[in-house]
Amino acid sequence: MRSTPKSEHPVAEDLAGWFAGRVPGDWFTEPPTVQRDREEILVLGRLREPDTSGLDDSAVQTARRARIEGFREDTRAARMRIADAAEARFGRKVAWGAECGDERALFTSMSVPVMTRLRMPERRVLDTLVDAGVARSRSDALAWCVRLVRTHEGEWIDELRDALVHVEAVRARGPGAETPDS
Repeated sequence: MRSTPKSEHPVAEDLAGWFAGRVPGDWFTEPPTVQRDREEILVLGRLREPDTSGLDDSAVQTARRARIEGFREDTRAARMRIADAAEARFGRKVAWGAECGDERALFTSMSVPVMTRLRMPERRVLDTLVDAGVARSRSDALAWCVRLVRTHEGEWIDELRDALVHVEAVRARGPGAETPDS
């Protein structure tokens, strides 16, 4: 089995497929979502709802949190084995999370120092700005974000990510790119 170095940016579909093949089918009610950035892979799965018939809203929330806690405890050893294999293959730490109803918990999720500790969605914003040449560094991107991105993040960041896909495709066809007969 070939190991993918961190710098190759594994494609999200490859990650999702790899985890779909490794995560036991009875863990989640649907295939887990798999997100990644430069440092981390996050595997998030939806758990089966507990039987809460006759319980009030507070008890339902408690039952959902207990379902997530039980999943975390019961699957710890297997999740660690899968994470170790994924880290060796993809060169990134693996974080896990579970959702049950409207309850969500992340386990072992990284907080990577930039200028402050940021979770994956915030790091993705900074990395997109740097990759697109809007900022020179994560630090620069963070300062830019504080001033401006809040009001433009949603649609504009999605457009920038789409444009980066096109930029990466053009780079791949450029000088020094491998040709089919190489």
